Amino acid sequence: MFYALARPLLFALDPETAHHLALKTSGLAALFAAKPPACPVRAMGLDFPNPVGLAAGLDKQAEYVDALAALGFGFLELGGVTPRPQPGNPRPRMFRIPQARAIINRYGLNSVGVDAFVENLRKVRTKTVIGVNIGKNKDTPNDKAADDYEICLEKLYPHADYVSLNISSPNTAGLRDLQNAEALAHLVRRVMQKREQLRHRHGRNVALALKIAPDLDDAQIRDIAAIARREGIDGIVATNTTLSRAGVESYANGMQAGGLSGAPLRERSTRVLRILSQELKNEIPLIGVGGIFSGADTVEKLDAGASLVQVYTGLIYRGPGLVSECVAACLARSTGGTSQAP
Repeated sequence: MFYALARPLLFALDPETAHHLALKTSGLAALFAAKPPACPVRAMGLDFPNPVGLAAGLDKQAEYVDALAALGFGFLELGGVTPRPQPGNPRPRMFRIPQARAIINRYGLNSVGVDAFVENLRKVRTKTVIGVNIGKNKDTPNDKAADDYEICLEKLYPHADYVSLNISSPNTAGLRDLQNAEALAHLVRRVMQKREQLRHRHGRNVALALKIAPDLDDAQIRDIAAIARREGIDGIVATNTTLSRAGVESYANGMQAGGLSGAPLRERSTRVLRILSQELKNEIPLIGVGGIFSGADTVEKLDAGASLVQVYTGLIYRGPGLVSECVAACLARSTGGTSQAP
């Protein structure tokens, strides 16, 4: 009810302004949000109170962690964060396409930098599972990218439960080239070796995941699965936003540059999940993200092979009630019940 009243006001604002206002009032929204039932899941060596998480990109700087956790998420993925601060692309850089329940963004990995990000994490009080999405700085060449990921991992290690390597943002030139087999194998090997050093130093394990694009062909997806298995990656997040404009090309803002998220992404991201699941056969947990707007969408991701799911654009359009609905659908599925879309 609270969000139903607030949404017309938020949607009357510029999307980025509305984004920040919604985050600032998320603590208030949490007071009205229904608390989801318990639906515990173990994945990546971690215990999640429920399998529904927040996708990276909403709380980019880890400024609203406690308020967002109070909405009932089983985990939060924060960021993306880069080693050095960078402003991202100039505004406007976020566009709603309400007719398609979609958003295009070209933020460009705007980041306060990992040092300021860590200071924000030090203030967090919640015990919710925390993931952090990390990337390279825009001006770091790809042959030096592993250095940037190592810097972020080392500084975040005491404060995160898992770290997701963002190799798939469409808004940093050349970043998706890191998904190519040779480059990816080199990057993952370097970061895994760094994780092993940090594990011994800190006496705790931080899981490592890959966040991949929805625009890969079948062979590329299989290559990623093989590398993830060989190198011992703990999880794969499928997927980031798409460069496709299928389903939005006729709408205002539909051809804006950037990554498309929301309902038009659902089938594309679920396809990637299915291929990964077929290749990996439950050897590596999968996190399904892309186009989740209902409990039924959540079940679709789980049926495609996901152990966990994440929401972002659906949360913007549906509000915090989506979290409880998705958790209830997960619980119904696990106990043999049924889930109904709203």
